[in-house]
Amino acid sequence: MRNYNYETIYTKLLTPEIVQLLAQIHEHKGEHARVQEDELTHLIEIARIQSTEASNRIEGIYTSDERLQKLVKAKTTPRNRSEKEIAGYRDVLATIHSSHEYIPVKPGMILQLHRDLYKFSGMSFGGSYKTADNVISEEDSQGNKHIRFHPVPAWETPEAMERLCRAYNDLCNSGQYDPLLMIPVFILDFLCIHPFNDGNGRMSRLLTLLLLYRAGYHVGKYVSIEQLIERTKDAYYDCLQESSCDWHEEENDYIPFVTYQLGVILAAYRQFSDRVKVVSESTRKPNRIREIIQGHPGKITKAEIMQHCPDISQTTIQRALNELVKSGEVIKIGGGRYTSYTWNREID
Repeated sequence: MRNYNYETIYTKLLTPEIVQLLAQIHEHKGEHARVQEDELTHLIEIARIQSTEASNRIEGIYTSDERLQKLVKAKTTPRNRSEKEIAGYRDVLATIHSSHEYIPVKPGMILQLHRDLYKFSGMSFGGSYKTADNVISEEDSQGNKHIRFHPVPAWETPEAMERLCRAYNDLCNSGQYDPLLMIPVFILDFLCIHPFNDGNGRMSRLLTLLLLYRAGYHVGKYVSIEQLIERTKDAYYDCLQESSCDWHEEENDYIPFVTYQLGVILAAYRQFSDRVKVVSESTRKPNRIREIIQGHPGKITKAEIMQHCPDISQTTIQRALNELVKSGEVIKIGGGRYTSYTWNREID
């Protein structure tokens, strides 16, 4: 049975390219920590939908865009097997988002997450390891199937999962190693064990998020890592195949898969930075208009506000004025071309 000597593996991964990726991710993580959570609520909702759709679509599980959004928001019940599996993914994803600090990396918890993945489908194998040996195969353009990898036999799976989780936890608990570097190693080993009859790919992506969150990397809440994988799935499968070669002999090279996964995480952080700039800009402009009206003695017209804010469009100013009037912070006076606005001093 395979040994999981993660300390030795860790040392071999410290190539210049991987060290540079780690440094860039750490830099972006620091920027992320300075962003206020309440500014990003709508990003979380978008990422939940994208993650649920992308991770299932990789496995050929689909539904319409309208149905997907209703399922993710729990505003409808699943109608068929695909929608039941989508609903299961939604719930496990929500559990990881809200409770990751209470989900230890242990075989029992992984089994429980797998059970919840299939809780709507009624499949008996949900929450249980595979009962028969399985293979990882691929289909060529002519429809011919080829075996890419022989995972761990069914009878070895429980012990393999115990060893895998123990090795990962021992390394993380030592406090001497960056867990970010070992998360892709854990995921590759999980996929090579292939512990379940079905759902291994989706579980690997859910576990990626769980391990990232537990290590303090929360970008997956705001940017869909699953969608980034789906968009580069050819590279994903190529790196997975390259790094799993000679895995049973413990001579495989983790570097291709680790490099790919770290690249995806870095791309997620870069997307996050871009989206935060958009969010900050969209919230900053209405606040500027609010401050101008609040600080202006007496009445002020929209034309005067535009003079104060030449970089803000008339549409954005009018939208902000409508919201301020609606909230009661600003009082609208008159109408038509003679409309003006004044701050509601009664709320101060």
